[in-house]
Amino acid sequence: MIKTPLCDLLDIEFPILQGGMAWISDAQLAAAVSNAGGLGIISSMNADENWLRLEIQKCKSLTSKPFGVNVMLMNPHVDKIAQVLIDEKVPVVTTGAGNPGKFMKLWIDAGIKVIPVVPSSGLARYSERAGATAVIAEGGESGGHVGELATMPLVPQVCDVVSIPVIAAGGIGDGRGIAAAFMLGAVGVQLGTRFLVAHETNVHENYKDKIIKAKDIDTTLTGRSLGHPVRCLKTTFAKDFIKAENDPSTLNETLEEFGRGALRIAAQEGDSQKGCFMSGQIAGLIHEKASVNEIIIKLVKETEIALTGGTQWIK
Repeated sequence: MIKTPLCDLLDIEFPILQGGMAWISDAQLAAAVSNAGGLGIISSMNADENWLRLEIQKCKSLTSKPFGVNVMLMNPHVDKIAQVLIDEKVPVVTTGAGNPGKFMKLWIDAGIKVIPVVPSSGLARYSERAGATAVIAEGGESGGHVGELATMPLVPQVCDVVSIPVIAAGGIGDGRGIAAAFMLGAVGVQLGTRFLVAHETNVHENYKDKIIKAKDIDTTLTGRSLGHPVRCLKTTFAKDFIKAENDPSTLNETLEEFGRGALRIAAQEGDSQKGCFMSGQIAGLIHEKASVNEIIIKLVKETEIALTGGTQWIK
């Protein structure tokens, strides 16, 4: 069994967090991950406070274990969402796409453990000063919105500048990746793409099939010119977006409109012409659909083998 200080800190069995993926990380997936010994996380995405409250209550009905909520700080409803988290006594909050400073004291005073996702050591230091319980150092290999630094250089540099626990994310898809994260100084990992193919994940089967069929070179970055690059699978949508992005006559407003709602279309409709199938670079490591419980058991076994120097890999 793999156990680190993060397990005691968050009251979980394994130091594995499930990423807060918009239109994907709902109450059903979060509860399944928590029931399997990890920390499931609901994505609040751009939803309003009423939707989130219902998802939190649904998650509570499906698990008695701790779970978290990911807050996208650019959400126009973020002020009301911040209060819902307090009202519903959510134990853990992860944050992204903004500065959580405005809400840190409110959440901490309410007993919520706040764990910001950070793409740099500077933001990790800021988060620690603001009272964060831990930070998630996420490299650019991950799916969705990404930073510039890769996981391998980012994690140890973050570990060197903060005294709070560091959770590694980005480019981690099996036990070898988890063991490597521990060697870099992290005490836990956050995985997103690995859970996309779980039976409990409510996305279109086309999405799951594309992840399983993907090779190591099958992701790309879109949106660099807009200042918030997104890693996704190379689909017709992605190629059309990049073509438009490289055309100097294309206005930023046109690009923003082109991408609006594309993740929802991928997740709910499985349409590769209009949908953006966000995915990390580890998609090439994923070869089959499985239950959340089976995925976590396999990850734990693989990690144990890797940490003990095992050479016979689990297939």
